[in-house]
Amino acid sequence: MALFDRRWLIRLLNIYPPYVGAGVRVRSSPDLRTFDVRMKLRWWNRNYVGTHFGGSLYSLCDPFFMLLLIEQLGRNYIVWDKAATIRFRRPGKGTVHATFHIPPEKVEEIRAAADRGGKVEPLFTVEVKDDRGNLVAEVEKLLYVRRKDANPIP
Repeated sequence: MALFDRRWLIRLLNIYPPYVGAGVRVRSSPDLRTFDVRMKLRWWNRNYVGTHFGGSLYSLCDPFFMLLLIEQLGRNYIVWDKAATIRFRRPGKGTVHATFHIPPEKVEEIRAAADRGGKVEPLFTVEVKDDRGNLVAEVEKLLYVRRKDANPIP
């Protein structure tokens, strides 16, 4: 992806209606290898008891592992979100944040497995923390990856 497109991706994520509605803000490294995502607690993203709404906490984490792999693997691979779980550990108060990064060696491991002709289903975990470093939630994302020219396995 060209640098111009990368800048636009971040701009678009920051004006994406579900993110605007939840108060999510996205920053990325210039090469799209790391995403830092933050969300302040506002009246419109609070639940009934005054803490972060769980759907907003999940929304904070939704597309980033998929975006990282799409960018790093390139156009010859199909990457989809397959499943997700969220475990709430403590009430989210104030600003919460998560950092998404896939080490290059993990990307190459996924690429090699997909190049062998099959599907790959890597599992990633991210921690959502508050500004004091307290764990608010853990999110697991299961992705589906395969080469575009490979026959899908039924």
